[in-house]
Amino acid sequence: MPIKKSERHSKYIGQFGEALVCNMLSRSGFEIMLVDHVGIDIVAHRSDIGRIGISVKSRTRSSGANEQTSVNLFRSKDEGLEKMCKFFDLDPWIAVYVETESSADLYLTSLENFREKYAGREDLTVLAWKMKMKQRREYSLDPNVMHLRIEFSQNNWFAQPD
Repeated sequence: MPIKKSERHSKYIGQFGEALVCNMLSRSGFEIMLVDHVGIDIVAHRSDIGRIGISVKSRTRSSGANEQTSVNLFRSKDEGLEKMCKFFDLDPWIAVYVETESSADLYLTSLENFREKYAGREDLTVLAWKMKMKQRREYSLDPNVMHLRIEFSQNNWFAQPD
């Protein structure tokens, strides 16, 4: 079914992405807090991982080429996540939730792993989570990138208005 976003969709998709990350971390034995702070959306702890601060980016993409559009994380000089994690003694992590008409992907990794393997050149203005098939294959082979795939099946739901 084609996606027709409401006027408040970006708020709802952001909250959903954060809740999904919290749910999956909780199911994995983390103690979690959803927070509203500059650069940090979630604080989580598990004894073998430590304390992490997570910035969550959530997007809805329409079918076609748009599905492979990168997700802008933050400006390369932006210190929000790193500054707040340092202040609160947390390891910085990023989560990316991207949904399309038929499926969704949730990725979670440390900022260090992202910068080492996927950030590219340091002189970039904006750091982006790339979503082309090549990068998605790389993420799937990386044991340091957590990945959850959701397939949507709509048996009976509202038809789209004209």
